[in-house]
Amino acid sequence: MKKKLSAASVVLAGLIALAGCSSDASNGKTEKEKEKQYTIGLTQYAKHPSLDAATEGFKKALEDNGFKEGENVKFDFQNAQADPNNTQPIANNFVGDKVDLIFANATPSAVSALNATKEIPIVFTSVTDPVGAGLVEALEKPGSNITGTTDNHPDATKKTIDFITGEIGAKNIGVVYNAGEQNSEVQVDQVSKLAGDKGAKVVKASVSTSAEVKQATESLVGRVDAIYIPTDNTVVSALESVISVADSKKIPLFVGELDSMKKGAVAASGFSYFDIGYQTGEMAADILKGDKKTSDIPVELPKDLKLMINRQAADAQGIEVKPEWEKIGEFFEGK
Repeated sequence: MKKKLSAASVVLAGLIALAGCSSDASNGKTEKEKEKQYTIGLTQYAKHPSLDAATEGFKKALEDNGFKEGENVKFDFQNAQADPNNTQPIANNFVGDKVDLIFANATPSAVSALNATKEIPIVFTSVTDPVGAGLVEALEKPGSNITGTTDNHPDATKKTIDFITGEIGAKNIGVVYNAGEQNSEVQVDQVSKLAGDKGAKVVKASVSTSAEVKQATESLVGRVDAIYIPTDNTVVSALESVISVADSKKIPLFVGELDSMKKGAVAASGFSYFDIGYQTGEMAADILKGDKKTSDIPVELPKDLKLMINRQAADAQGIEVKPEWEKIGEFFEGK
């Protein structure tokens, strides 16, 4: 005999069924929405080709690891415009906004980021001396909440100075740099030692702003046989001024990285800044996924070091290109 359900029972059963369906649909939507949305603060010290390339490499590595802008990642990009007074407010704002990770591009930006937080993960690139700048305890064991990539390959500067002294025969090498940039001081000391080992002398010309770069370069005319520009953010941001003096006065110009070499320097021993940015992006991806902590990731050196020679720049600066240079480097033919 079938039991007859009351009207109230039927209504109650229907409500329970609807609630179950609603819960299933809601759970499905919630699961989709559960994918974490990340905010990454990008603090870059200055705008110039190398730092720009490093930032692009960083973003590409994240994209390749599933962190896509507009989908699950928002980038808050801030440029300090080569003004050290801007780096700390940028970093402080990132901390106030509670970003998930900070990408610091160049030493001043990295130092300010670490000053601002000891909790939010920080990855840096384009830093010449991470230990000397007080960013990490050691390259192998960075400690704290920060790690990244250095742009100071131990062989890069040596190969360039060897080329300047051995192939060009320079005895006096002019160096234009910002004495206020810690990474530049380190490089100038390296150049001075390497040049001294080859019987050459370094003639220094320091600046504090990009507006002073041309005058500082002109001060070297008649005093040097060649000019070397380290990976100095202030000077590189005004590199056209250096190139114009080098071209007009027929002084061979050498630089510390390949992007600047392409703009009008005779040669550079270096690597792709896009590549070290990409290396840093892979570190960030591991951190965001929870696979690694910053303290577990050693600071990495650049990979794929090479000497490149700009034939057009050599011609413009009165240097005869030797056929045997093809055995020690690669030629860059474009602009």
